[in-house]
Amino acid sequence: MAIEHGSKRLVVGASYGLRDWLAQRITALLMALFTVVLLVQVLMPGEMGYDKWAGIFAAQWMKFLTFSVIVALAWHAWVGVRDIWMDYVKPVGIRLALHVFTIVWLVGCAGWAIQVLWRL
Repeated sequence: MAIEHGSKRLVVGASYGLRDWLAQRITALLMALFTVVLLVQVLMPGEMGYDKWAGIFAAQWMKFLTFSVIVALAWHAWVGVRDIWMDYVKPVGIRLALHVFTIVWLVGCAGWAIQVLWRL
């Protein structure tokens, strides 16, 4: 007769753990880097006006960095908000509706931000 120790537990859930933890840290680092780069450019001598602001984003590398940060911000927000919905909203239908609303909202905000970026 075998003696079993511990309980047999059924592990359920999305199992995003390490991947999401890492995504949050990497996206946060990218956003922090962008903030430093932008602050350095804004604090350069000269009057702050539209021409200076548009000049900051005129360089292709800055557009690429800004685009990357927009995507990173949307992903960062999605991971955080999704975890809030999964932890605190128990009715599945409401949670699904909130997930869909969050995705639509984040994609819309990212699309609008990218549209603004390419207009500069």
